[in-house]
Amino acid sequence: MPRTKIAGIGHHVPENVYTNEDLIKYMDTTNEWIIERTGIEERRFIKKGEDTTTTLAAKASRNACKHAGIEPEEIDFIIFATLSPDYYFPGSGVLLQRELGITKTEIGALDIRNQCTGFIYGLSVADQFIKSGMYKNILLVGAEVHSVGLDFSTKGRNVSVIFGDGAGAVILQPTEQEDQGVLLSELHSDGTHAEQLCVLSPGSHSGMHMPDTDFGLDDEKPIGGYFLSEKILEDGHYHPHMSGKLVFKHAVVKFPEVIKSVLSKMKLSSADLDMFIPHQANLRISQFVQKILGLADDKVYNNIQKYGNTTAASIPIALSEAVQLGKVKRGDLVCLAAFGAGFTWGSTLLRW
Repeated sequence: MPRTKIAGIGHHVPENVYTNEDLIKYMDTTNEWIIERTGIEERRFIKKGEDTTTTLAAKASRNACKHAGIEPEEIDFIIFATLSPDYYFPGSGVLLQRELGITKTEIGALDIRNQCTGFIYGLSVADQFIKSGMYKNILLVGAEVHSVGLDFSTKGRNVSVIFGDGAGAVILQPTEQEDQGVLLSELHSDGTHAEQLCVLSPGSHSGMHMPDTDFGLDDEKPIGGYFLSEKILEDGHYHPHMSGKLVFKHAVVKFPEVIKSVLSKMKLSSADLDMFIPHQANLRISQFVQKILGLADDKVYNNIQKYGNTTAASIPIALSEAVQLGKVKRGDLVCLAAFGAGFTWGSTLLRW
């Protein structure tokens, strides 16, 4: 059975840099407060009207194709992970297909909504397609545009200082090389605390706790109007909500747990790792996990300091940078891991 190798990788981030000092103009916070709690010094935001989640993804995808030595027309399946799609529907996968100009082949496009763990989930799905022989060139992309949906006021500062925009992409192909490719992935979820890291509206849940009198409805009429009502706008439920302490508490447990699990199943330990690339959620979480795993600084790659949390895009952006900088080389044992909304978490072990 063939293994799945990353044949090409690329990323793209907007040129527009927003430092912590820039955010201070809009909210009651300080550079020291943000760095102490998140490790973030700056992030990238799109210029309004110039980019979308899909166009960022397309730029990263073209870079990945170039690195793999293929043309976009050779892609036979698309997997798109994002929490910030261009539209509520359709998904961004078909939009990316159109943006890349590969609609004539009518390839399939799959959208994944696993937020911060979207790339890990997508990699696991793609791995099964490659191993089965169904596809030969899968484009897996994680892309986000958070900046258009954040609350840049003091009320929203706990969330809005964290996130940034960007995209990362990989081309996945089969390989018969025993010393290369995806070794193992492990995926988990627990919906107990789903509302502790979420965007509540718009969605079908919006109408559950609102009086019918808001719209003059009765039992004989449908519930139209709940999807994005004035009350939802007033309450700000369309902005991200996060219980930071609870998320941190679970992340620092589940991160090392799932990493040790995949290593153990391959009869390996953290000492065997050449590089650990965590989802860039919070530098403090990454450093805590690094300490638990006993990894030296040169065995962990973090770039949240300059990009913020780009959720589904964070792992492929970080991996792409690490490859470009020569920090990940052929034959290296690499561990990717993520924890995020849902809660969902997972890890992938691969030989570069």
